[in-house]
Amino acid sequence: MTNETMLQRINDFANRHDPYPLYAELRSTPVARQEDGAYLVSTYREIKALLHDPRISSDLSHRLPGDPQAAQAEGQPPSFIRMDPPDHDRVRRQAMRPFGPPHTPDRIARLHDEIARVTEGLVNSMEGQSRIDVVEDFAYPLPVSVICRLLGVPREDEHRFRAWADRIVSSTGVRTRGSTFSEDDEQARKEAITEMGVYMAGLLEERRASPTEDLMSGLVHDNGPDGQMAPMELIGSMVLLFIAGHETTVNLITNGMLTLLRYPEAMERLRREPELMPSAVEELLRFEPPVHMLPQRTPLTDIEIAGVTVPKGSPLILVLAAGSRDPGRFADPDHFDPARADNQHFGFGSGIHSCFGAPLARLETQIALSAMIRRLDNPRLAEDPPPYRPSPVLRGPRHLRIECDGVRA
Repeated sequence: MTNETMLQRINDFANRHDPYPLYAELRSTPVARQEDGAYLVSTYREIKALLHDPRISSDLSHRLPGDPQAAQAEGQPPSFIRMDPPDHDRVRRQAMRPFGPPHTPDRIARLHDEIARVTEGLVNSMEGQSRIDVVEDFAYPLPVSVICRLLGVPREDEHRFRAWADRIVSSTGVRTRGSTFSEDDEQARKEAITEMGVYMAGLLEERRASPTEDLMSGLVHDNGPDGQMAPMELIGSMVLLFIAGHETTVNLITNGMLTLLRYPEAMERLRREPELMPSAVEELLRFEPPVHMLPQRTPLTDIEIAGVTVPKGSPLILVLAAGSRDPGRFADPDHFDPARADNQHFGFGSGIHSCFGAPLARLETQIALSAMIRRLDNPRLAEDPPPYRPSPVLRGPRHLRIECDGVRA
């Protein structure tokens, strides 16, 4: 099989359960040109350099005319993950002020007890069951509850956000010339983004009139040196914070539980040494990351990568999950080691677009996995591999059915 067909193979749902052999094959050609003119980059050193290269744009308007990935983004609220400096830096600073350090250094730490309470409540609800769907019963409701409470979404509306997220993520893929995606899915995605944006606009107006202590109020009333965000920037940031802060955590928790069940010796070690959990989560971000590739990068000029000239305006796809298993960077990269040292993975990206919500995702996953392995008695997979969700970009199981002998107090 030639490199020209590699992207189609990665997109092929038949390979969703285990794309890593494809990534190993791809790394033999660090920069692989595809038939449609896109370039896949798969090795650690090259990805790292590109994530920090100011000649690489995240603004899809720099793509060549007719690019399907750029067409997909048309009409969406502006989001700082699709901006370049200086607009990116300004909007990200504005979003960060009420979210984290240095201006709000304790917001995530203050969520610890609430996350632990929600987690224990979800595990308690499993009592009396011998068969559990980790996604439906645990990994989905936990982060959606946390992110909605952080933003200030009323609890009775949380179910609406799950429905919107499902419709948006189901059609999140790599659009290339000649690729086919369901028109119904694409229409459902656009409608979900519009509906979520309209809902967010209404909440933002409520917070403008009657501020509370939530993140949305902080964004609306922030009067920092950059001023306030434009209305559409506010809506775009809210949609981004929900999708990015929720979907990636669902996948991280689910992939984490799947990995620990496949590596029972690692699970047992974490029971004996719970202080290893932060390190284990970093290894999960390397070994089974929630985001597998960044399909929206574009060179602003002709650039040379590993001896290959990539023309200005060409689609540049960074295969983060391949880079995080590059044997040129990580020893025994296909082995899960919860105590791995020097673990500079791409699980949350790198550079100016590194994941905005990484501290929250880390905290949720540490608490969630600690509770599951502590309280589930003899958990084991009911099916392996589990059924996966459609997206090759935001990759994770749609269901993770496990069996156990009970729930410990």
